[in-house]
Amino acid sequence: MIVLSVIVTVSFCSVTYAEPVQELTFLNWGQDLSPDLQKKFEEKFNAKIHTVTFPSDDSRDSLLLSTDGQNFDVALVDGNSLPGYIRRGWLTQISEDDIPNIRHIIPRWGNAYKGSKEYSVPYFWGTVGIAYRSDLVQSPISSWLDIIKPPESLHGKIFMLPQNRELIDIGLKALDYSINNANDLNAYKEVEKLLLAQKPYVTKYDVLSVTEKSALVSGKILAAVTYSGDALTLQEINEDITYVVPVEGSILWVDYLVVMAKSEKKKLSMDFINFLNEPENAAEHAEYMYYATPNAAAEKLLPQEFLNDPTIYPGKTVLEKCEIDTKLPARINKIRNSIFLNVTRNKI
Repeated sequence: MIVLSVIVTVSFCSVTYAEPVQELTFLNWGQDLSPDLQKKFEEKFNAKIHTVTFPSDDSRDSLLLSTDGQNFDVALVDGNSLPGYIRRGWLTQISEDDIPNIRHIIPRWGNAYKGSKEYSVPYFWGTVGIAYRSDLVQSPISSWLDIIKPPESLHGKIFMLPQNRELIDIGLKALDYSINNANDLNAYKEVEKLLLAQKPYVTKYDVLSVTEKSALVSGKILAAVTYSGDALTLQEINEDITYVVPVEGSILWVDYLVVMAKSEKKKLSMDFINFLNEPENAAEHAEYMYYATPNAAAEKLLPQEFLNDPTIYPGKTVLEKCEIDTKLPARINKIRNSIFLNVTRNKI
């Protein structure tokens, strides 16, 4: 008998399935994210960033209230709103274990608000000031009163910010009060009177566009309260636009990145924030945005011309007159809100 041994070789084909792309939903002020950095992050983490934009802090707050903080993974939040977001349970607590590059953050900006160190990472900081057309105004602008008690040539040629906090703060600064005034109720009466007298000179209470179609670029308006980085962007378009932090001092703002508590992609969200705070990335992003970075290691990589620009990095004397908003009592916020609604009615 002949036994035939048949050897059957079974070939197992190895099939590799691509991991699905994760989508990260980023609630952001405008398109405040470098396209190059976005692309690098998406490639490195096999992710896709979906950006939802908001035009003002108030509109962002309304959006999050309507969803109870759902539908977003990472959000850009101003320092004033942080404590309220924490109280509502909207934010995820973070640490250096989650985001190692937190170690590069300058404490002044990381600790500027209650809870900011535990629940957020600073994104950028800067000043609020006045951008104006130096070629079209009669004389240089150096004081808040130059646009709050303006000459007739500025009638209907001024933009003021549409945010409650900034508008009232500016009125207080113009009258040499602290923006964190919590006791002097007469100060708020003076502010309301001052801003109502200014109202006919204001075209609109609005955020200034930073494109070639901007009303300041076209000359439709001659002066606007705006943010330092936005002013620099406009100066790239029109060299006759000047930015000044008024002599009375101004507002220092800090924007923060937070991970939403109801996000299902917390790890990816923290990877995103950590990626943006790698020193090389943070420096690149600062130059793209024209904003001051809160990242000490990134500052060392920035060109001296950038660091010496007073619009981005104000001098010590200017900074000493600037303040960061702090939490105010509910009764003061009620007064401020009433003033804001009265002043901006029909022009917002």
